[in-house]
Amino acid sequence: MFQEQNEFYSPYQGQGQPSSSAPVGTLDRPVIPPPSEPGAFQPPRHPSGPLPVSTRPRRGRGGAIIVLALVLALIFGVGLFAGWVFAGNGSRTNTTSQTTAAPSASQTSSSASSSGGNSLEAQQEAAIATIEPAVVELDVTTAQGQQIGSGVIIDTNGDIVTNDHVVSGAQTVDVVLKDGATLHAQLIGNDPADDLAVVRIPPFAHMSVAQIGDSSKLTVGQEVLAIGNPLGITETATEGIISALNRSVTESSGTTISHAIQTDAPINPGNSGGALINLQGQLVGIPTLAAVNTESNTPANGVGFAIPSSLVETVAHQLIQQANQ
Repeated sequence: MFQEQNEFYSPYQGQGQPSSSAPVGTLDRPVIPPPSEPGAFQPPRHPSGPLPVSTRPRRGRGGAIIVLALVLALIFGVGLFAGWVFAGNGSRTNTTSQTTAAPSASQTSSSASSSGGNSLEAQQEAAIATIEPAVVELDVTTAQGQQIGSGVIIDTNGDIVTNDHVVSGAQTVDVVLKDGATLHAQLIGNDPADDLAVVRIPPFAHMSVAQIGDSSKLTVGQEVLAIGNPLGITETATEGIISALNRSVTESSGTTISHAIQTDAPINPGNSGGALINLQGQLVGIPTLAAVNTESNTPANGVGFAIPSSLVETVAHQLIQQANQ
């Protein structure tokens, strides 16, 4: 409404005509000079010349054109804006969907891989934490000198199973616990044919005892961990798999071990008598020896053997029973 009024007034103001008190919107009339004498001149009925034509635009037609133009511009603008918004939203939706879908597949495999890796690591850590307090170091004194091995506490009476070759010919056996405490041990019994022996320490409060697993359920490729004191480095854990089962191996002393477990978990001097465990922290074998490369006369990498827990449990139980009689 105000716009139409401005347009109505503008022609008069835009053409430079002076403002007056004359009514707005009336047509200009010709100026008639005053008569020189009374009655000497009478104005004609009609002007002698053409009537002046107003330059003011017609209000109805001009306003309609302007309104129509504005409506068309508004419709066109709204249409353009709606199309742009729709196209933009569709593009962003497609891009977002594609961007989300692509990482979704990679994230799934990455998450599965990461989850599997973290799960295995967590299992290993839990298994080591479970068995470590029950794995001890054996410091043995013989007529030939000092030797170091490992052992595993298998009951709350303080009975420790180890290899016979670790304590063979021992004059004294000292047991070093995980917390560093050292206790004197007594040899309970030994079985040279199976390379197993049991020593005993005085029982103490909160003694950790290893849980013995079922070695008959082991499978080739299964993850295992070896815990012991290789080269006197206490509480060392090494990782590997079951490389083979039911091996028959002969030690340097001439003792032959049947149904031995082969593993690629590193086994070195000092690991003997320690623990070979599964990912549940259960004792499944006693590491005994590493294969020797006959050409270099050095331990072969990744080829070690352990006595299966089924035999360990049977022999240890027999030795303990004999000692208690």
